[in-house]
Amino acid sequence: MLKTTTMPGFWCECWTQRLDGRRPPALFGSFDAYSAVEANNWVATILRTISPALDTAASQEAWTRLHDDRIDTRRALLRREPWTVSITHVSTRITWTVRPALFLPLAHRQGVELPACANDFKPHATVSDPS
Repeated sequence: MLKTTTMPGFWCECWTQRLDGRRPPALFGSFDAYSAVEANNWVATILRTISPALDTAASQEAWTRLHDDRIDTRRALLRREPWTVSITHVSTRITWTVRPALFLPLAHRQGVELPACANDFKPHATVSDPS
């Protein structure tokens, strides 16, 4: 019998959006964190990494988020509340979101080895547009 258990954690995403409105927001990256600390550290590490490349206002905003707002961020995550932070650099808004999630384990996953049935799935045939 297969026993299914979920593991609580956080789904973290980083989105970029051009402020001129010519392009839709784009997902830049995502991360599955298994604790509030891990989720908070993911955002903090990225902010520390990119802050030297940001314009003065955006860099200052990043450091404010890292230092002044960090306790409030951690408290929100410990209460399993969604959390978002955005900074604007020149004409691009960068937004990080952290949401509570329940992760399902992958069945029969051992290291990098896939289950025997993994090769049984074939891609769907594409249907051409009649127009």
